[in-house]
Amino acid sequence: MKFKEIKQKRWFKVLGNTYVLVGLIFLIWMLFLDTNSWLTHRELNAEINELNNNKAYYLKETQKDKQTLSTLTDSIEIERFARETYFMKRKNEEVYIIEYEDSLKNNTSK
Repeated sequence: MKFKEIKQKRWFKVLGNTYVLVGLIFLIWMLFLDTNSWLTHRELNAEINELNNNKAYYLKETQKDKQTLSTLTDSIEIERFARETYFMKRKNEEVYIIEYEDSLKNNTSK
């Protein structure tokens, strides 16, 4: 095909238009090359979604901690919590920790 034949094609006339060329260059620039491009916005939106998920998780954990604090207002509850969580004991008292076989890690190296 010669250049004259290509020049007569409809798609060449449309793409050869100055306004279409400038518009395509502008579109490519804004989508991929600009500092505020679509790619950058997509990454920022993903980060915003991740931060919102973290916020929801931490709000839920805060509510659980508030509930735990409200149950620990009594000295008996504080003692129970300390015994169960931190294995604390009274004087002249022994604490035995019972671990079940399925909770122990199997040591394969001998």
